Parts: sequence; C-alpha cells; structure tokens
Amino acid sequence: MSAPLTILGTGMAGLGLARQLRARGSTRPITLITADSGDDYSKPLLSTGFAKGVSPQGLVSRTALEVADALQAVVRTHTRVDAIDTRAAELVLGAERLAYGELVIATGAAPRPPFDIPDSLAGRAFTINDLDDYRAFHAALTALERPGRVAIIGAGLVGCEYANDLRAGGHEVTMIAPEHTPLARLLPEPLGRALGEAFAAIGIELELGRGLEALQGEGANVALSLDDGQSLEADLILIATGLVPRHELARQAGLEAGSEGIHTDRFLRTSMPGIHALGDVACVDGINAMYVQPLQASAKALAATLDGSPTAVSYGPWPVLVKTPACPVVALPPRRSPARWRVEGEGADLAALAEDAEGQLMGFALTGRCVRRKVELARAAPALLV
Repeated sequence: MSAPLTILGTGMAGLGLARQLRARGSTRPITLITADSGDDYSKPLLSTGFAKGVSPQGLVSRTALEVADALQAVVRTHTRVDAIDTRAAELVLGAERLAYGELVIATGAAPRPPFDIPDSLAGRAFTINDLDDYRAFHAALTALERPGRVAIIGAGLVGCEYANDLRAGGHEVTMIAPEHTPLARLLPEPLGRALGEAFAAIGIELELGRGLEALQGEGANVALSLDDGQSLEADLILIATGLVPRHELARQAGLEAGSEGIHTDRFLRTSMPGIHALGDVACVDGINAMYVQPLQASAKALAATLDGSPTAVSYGPWPVLVKTPACPVVALPPRRSPARWRVEGEGADLAALAEDAEGQLMGFALTGRCVRRKVELARAAPALLV
C-alpha cells in the first residue's frame, strides 16, 4: 500500500484531488484537514445564490461526514495547522503532532483587504472566499429583514459577480474602486465601459475612479468617506479587493514560495521532497492561475503522479467566464502586455483581440453577444502552459 496521504484544504483543489485518486482505484489512506466546515460545495455558485434565492445550506452537495464516507477518508474539520515539521514529516496542530507520508498543500488563497476593518464594524464588513464566509454574510443580510444596502469595495471579478447577483436578488448595490472601469485586469477600457453601463442600467451605483478614505460604524449604518469628499451610507460592506495565496505555512517550513504562491514544477512538486502544492496556492512553473480549469487539470495530473504514473500538468487556452448576466463576459488575458488591442463590434457586443507586434493572437476579451466567439478564439489562442 502507498504511504498515507495528507491533504491540507477541502476546497475544489483538495477534494478534487481526493476524488481523482479514488477514481483511479487508489486505496491509500487519505486524511483531509480543513480550517472550515469541510462541506462539499461548488465555489463558483457562491456568487449566484442571491439571484436564485438559494440558502447557504442549499449550496452544499455533501456534508463533511458524507464526504468522508464517499471518499473513504478521514476529514478533520475546523482544524488549524500551526506548522509543518519537514524533518520529522509531521504537522503541528496545537499540542498535537500528526505524521504524514506524503503531503499536499491545497490551502487556496485568502482575501486581501487594503485596510484594517474597525472593531465598530464587526458583523457588518465581510470578505467572501468560502462557504463559511458566505454563511456569515448571508445571515447578516437576512437579519435586516428588508432589501439591504451593500457597498462593494473592489471592481474585479469577485466584486462584479457579487454586485450583479445581489442586485438581481433585490438589494441596493454601490461599487467603489479606484479603477475607472470594472474588470480592469481582464477587459480593455471600451469593454469595461460596456460592462459598467450594463451595471448602471440595472441600478448598480458605480463610484469608480475613487478611493476609500475612511470607513466607520455610525449606529446601524456604515459610513464611507471617499477621496473626492463624497460620503455614502450602507448596511453592509463587502470587501472584494483580490486574493493572495495562503503560503505562510510553506514558507515557514522552508519551501520555496513568493507572493505568487508556492513554487512547484510541472509535476506539482515543491522544493521539499514528499510535498506537493495544488490549486490557488501553487505557482506552477511560474504560473499562478486562480481559475477552475487549471485547478481541475492540476488535480487530475497530480492524482496520476501520486498513483505511480508521473504526469506533468498542461494548461490549455482556457478563457475565464465571468458570471455577470447583465452583460456576459468572457476573457482570456494575455500573459504579457500586447502590442495592441483590436476592438470590434458596437454597443455592449464587443470583441477585443490582444495581438503581438506580428499580429499574432495573444488573448481576447468578449462582452454581450460576442461571448459566442469564445470557442473560435480559444482555438486560435496560445495555451497557458504547454
């Protein structure tokens, strides 16, 4: 029998790996350790629940106990790992030390608030990165017993998806960000403007090109002061200013890691024998791709490697589908700055092609009805990791 496997994290990466191993017929002992509830759910669905009227529990496909039974694995929930002792091949869990045979770090990424949240806003300022976070935010919004006023700080992918979903669920939404258009990292400016206009058309208030100067609680309200002197009020704050890989455990254990994540090769091997990294926390051959398809490809490749068939992971030209029904968006961001963006179409139906100096396609962005071109353009675009 193969050495026992311990997986840190029960998100899409950790559970996906365990499923892939069992699908290959592996019977090796597996222990999954998670700091949250360990319930199985589809993370992309977190930003669709308000429009559909789905409760947090309604997003759960299997409880942690059901996961353990289905995978014939040990699942330790609400358990924090304090350190990895690589010399002893043990995890430090408070006063407990737990031996591992092989270790996979699949701890994901954490929200990155750009400011400290005042104590006066406890229970009114949130980040959402997992089901437990979503439960807390959903409970606070439900407790209002009326449509809420939500200020979203950030206009990236997470901020835009929640803005659309909350507005479709009947809530008042204000989006605040220093960028002048939504999704500035994925969309060139004309397409960002089209998305912003679609948001405005469904009643989302856009305070773009503005920074947050101050944030404080005033009675039952949250007061926001912007850097242009404007003041706003909200019931709740949702902070959606980006994610950073959770690599602290790895760095403290001496593994090679940087701001882009834990460094691995194409076999997901870290700099320490017997330890792999997977998912949002991993920087694979110089690439950290925090999207579903690279994660799934990595889980499948790593399962084969751990099952005795070393398999290097490859990433295809996989576009990102943004869940903004007010204006559908698909984007395949180029790995480096293009020589130009060639924009085609009109109104909200735009296609932007990122080209190098020779006119070769490097990536693309699509809005509105032009998202139908995603398959055609993906076939012509370069793979992310060959």
